[in-house]
Amino acid sequence: MGNPSIEAAIKLEKTRTDRKLKELNRKSNNENPIIRVFNSLARDSLVREKERLEKAEEAFKALDLNKLKSCFGFDTFYATDVRRFGDGGIFIGNLRKPIDEVSPKLEAKLSEAAGRDVVVWFMEEKSDEITKQVCMVQPKAEIDLEFESTRLSTPWGYITAISFSLFGGFLSILGVSEIATRVTAARHGVKLSPSFLVPSNWTGCLGVMNNYESLLPNKKALFDIPVARTASAYLTSLLLAAAAFISDGSFNGGENALYIRPQFLDNNPLLSFIQFVVGPYADDLGNVLPNAVEGVGVPVDPLAFAGLLGMVVTSLNLLPCGRLEGGRIAQAMFGRSTAAILSFTTSLLLGIGGLSGSVLCLAWGLFATFFRGGEETPAKDEITPLGDDRFAWGLVLGLICFLTLFPNSGGTFSTSFFNGPFFRGDGL
Repeated sequence: MGNPSIEAAIKLEKTRTDRKLKELNRKSNNENPIIRVFNSLARDSLVREKERLEKAEEAFKALDLNKLKSCFGFDTFYATDVRRFGDGGIFIGNLRKPIDEVSPKLEAKLSEAAGRDVVVWFMEEKSDEITKQVCMVQPKAEIDLEFESTRLSTPWGYITAISFSLFGGFLSILGVSEIATRVTAARHGVKLSPSFLVPSNWTGCLGVMNNYESLLPNKKALFDIPVARTASAYLTSLLLAAAAFISDGSFNGGENALYIRPQFLDNNPLLSFIQFVVGPYADDLGNVLPNAVEGVGVPVDPLAFAGLLGMVVTSLNLLPCGRLEGGRIAQAMFGRSTAAILSFTTSLLLGIGGLSGSVLCLAWGLFATFFRGGEETPAKDEITPLGDDRFAWGLVLGLICFLTLFPNSGGTFSTSFFNGPFFRGDGL
């Protein structure tokens, strides 16, 4: 994937705004006076948006690397090569004097040549076991904008950090699932231990666990309690994503968009099927996924992304292994002997995935096997069957878990209609 470019994103938004204005102009002859009023209001809003984008485009215009290259020399940093990076560039070469002498002098010359303030970094870059010195140049306005968007020194900054981050989304999912679990356990007369979080540097948390501190009355209790946690987590994840799309009024993340690599949406059958239904259409930059920005990523609302990750985390807990929620459901549905076979198979597959390079498979496999391994204490009544309804719900949850976690690096459908998401230049 290319390097982030604000200019590319602004140009794409301008193109979309122009297209919407043209569509409204074609509809301006509508005889319905109410529709004409709404079209007029929408047109005024789009005109203001276009003016704002034009000002932003002027402020975040990419630097002219040919002009900047003339600023480098034998008395500062001797540049032998240059490549585009974002709206600035990376100059490859070598320092001729100490950085504390070169930096202010070179920064002043570059700012004068660019016609606006720039910021420089001096770093080392390793390529083919050869270490080279590089000087990276970026417009100062973009750096200031980045700091402004992540500032937490104001009350609004803290509200934004909590409300529009993955933490806020995960907290909602965990809270709802915990309440559903405890209500269901109380209904069956089962005492639960205090909850504990499974920490993760990937999402911050990989779910909430409980132990049973009293005997289960029957297999229905063994089934209902884990189903309450996982089903409520799935439903909350889906509602978070839907609420985010509705509040933004679009699928492109609105003003709080989080850009992710498009390859994330090609990892498993469920997400691949979503793309298959939507269709591999391209935007003005040639990106297959809607609203993708070349060099930036696919814009997704943070809460919607939290919902998506919430489904993945819930599916991990639904794996039929040990005393994970999926292991408990398997024990209630199929009995102890079959659940033990499923648990061993799941641990084996997670181990293979870990040895193949998946850190998540390795970490979750170790946790599930050694910290949540074994069987639950037998229920007082393990003879009375679950019933067809519960068995059907168990199969549905198992199918969702499979579709969410099953690796799908080759794509779900081997047809010319389905194409994996990409950016032009990905393979370069």
